[in-house]
Amino acid sequence: MNRRALLAGGAGVLLPAPTAPAGTPRTGLEKLADDGWAAVRGEKVGVVSNPTGVDRDYRHLVDRMHADGVTIGAVFGPEHGFRGSAQAGDSEGTSTDARTGLPVHDAYLATQAKWEQMFRATGVRTIVFDIQDVGARFYTYIYTLYDSMAAAAKLGLRYVVLDRPNPTGGQAYGPMMTDGHVSGVGRLKIVQQHGMTVGELARFYTGEFGLRTRLEVIRCEGWHGRMYGREAGLPWVLPSPNMPTPETALVYPGTGMFEGVAALSEGRGTTRPFELIGGPGFDYRWCDRVVALGLPGVRFREAYFTPTFNKFTNQLCAGIEVKVVDPRRYDPIRTAVAMLVEARKSPSFAWRVDSGTRYFIDLLTGSARLRTMIDAGAPYPEVAGAWAGELAAFDRRRKPYLLYSRPGS
Repeated sequence: MNRRALLAGGAGVLLPAPTAPAGTPRTGLEKLADDGWAAVRGEKVGVVSNPTGVDRDYRHLVDRMHADGVTIGAVFGPEHGFRGSAQAGDSEGTSTDARTGLPVHDAYLATQAKWEQMFRATGVRTIVFDIQDVGARFYTYIYTLYDSMAAAAKLGLRYVVLDRPNPTGGQAYGPMMTDGHVSGVGRLKIVQQHGMTVGELARFYTGEFGLRTRLEVIRCEGWHGRMYGREAGLPWVLPSPNMPTPETALVYPGTGMFEGVAALSEGRGTTRPFELIGGPGFDYRWCDRVVALGLPGVRFREAYFTPTFNKFTNQLCAGIEVKVVDPRRYDPIRTAVAMLVEARKSPSFAWRVDSGTRYFIDLLTGSARLRTMIDAGAPYPEVAGAWAGELAAFDRRRKPYLLYSRPGS
């Protein structure tokens, strides 16, 4: 067997070289490493990453590059931090990485001007991005990508994206972001489930949003848009504390909307966030109504849970556990809309209102349309059909930037 010595934790440990089982996709990281880091050797590199930037042996990009003598000028950590020690809406701060001794800069909520300042101060010339995204517009890493790309473009830096599979596949779903509803959970005009890898998104950003980034995408091998969740056979490292499994990622672009409902917990503070949805004022009847709709690709279980933090801490919640049984037939946003429509029939239902008058659901969905239609009593097919035209238009716009085959192509 081909074996090599690896430096781990300060000691020489003999481990087998990681090999991909037949038919398993290879990530951009694995391709770059197998090529001896040729695309970045001789450069002063800035790495934008978090705990998901690992190979199939769970070794981190930064640790491998550092051990192999690639010059890393700085590491930039997004929300939750580079090593992943911070909860939602928090960061690790700026510090020195204990393992490598490298400077780590806090990039959470960094503006493009802040990115420029950090890039200038650290003297990096090539930026390497490696973060596992989960395919939803309200997941913040895609804005870390956008802002750091924009700053790199302004400074004339190379920008290298190490691509990874999208666990939600390659299908786009849901409504478009609109003017007046842009926020930290939806800053760009893309649909709610964009159905692209970060490499494809980076290409979309350059073409559709006018970035002049010197972009290079080291693409995956063996992945296509009809491959979902665990089917890629790659290691899963939770990209945020409430995204523990690929199954969470499958439901999140839809059930993430329950963050906009004051009366229901989206399962934070449980072992199944975004799969468990419920509240103190609900009972089995909500689940029964949703089951009766016969939604494709998904099953529902009457569920009871007690969150340990976030909404309804230490209170018993009744509701639904969402189980995807066929991701090829499952539409996460249409499913969640049906759940919302049936939940709205409960006297306990209430939307979450922020800053006095702003409905959080409007920020998540990109407009007031979904909320006002549900409040008016529209059935779920009508609500979910309202964005058909804008979704089709987005599908046409993204097509030139796609790197991998899609359903029907």
